[in-house]
Amino acid sequence: MQNIRRVISVIVMNESSVLARVTALFAGRGYNIDSLTVAPIPNSKMSHITVVTKGNKKVIEQIIKQLNKLVPTLKVTEHEEMVEKEMVLIKFPVKESLSDISALCRAYNGSIVNVGVDMVIAMASDEPVRIKHFLEASTRFNPIEIVRGGVVAIER
Repeated sequence: MQNIRRVISVIVMNESSVLARVTALFAGRGYNIDSLTVAPIPNSKMSHITVVTKGNKKVIEQIIKQLNKLVPTLKVTEHEEMVEKEMVLIKFPVKESLSDISALCRAYNGSIVNVGVDMVIAMASDEPVRIKHFLEASTRFNPIEIVRGGVVAIER
């Protein structure tokens, strides 16, 4: 069976050690997490965890079953049709062309967000595959540092 990329959302109670239990579930069964984001749900006592992983259909079904068994879990969704975004920050030397960096950022829903004496920080927010392309294109500007945020997704 072929390993395919899957995005899973987990709604949990916002309490200590919940994230540790979720990640322990993956680690204990040898499943890898490609991306993990967590944020509180506004005006509630819950958090939204988005996990990107790879596995065949049987592995994904097993992950979902195990997630549903965790006590603080309220809902688990494997996304079929979704809007998915990822953000990245990149620090470049200020000697690089600011107009070229800015044009590249705009192509990927981004912009220059900070300029210092010897560096410039750019941001892009787009679909994960487009962020991968943005990172590939940005190498010509000699990035000093790259920080990727995790994937966030919402069902359409």
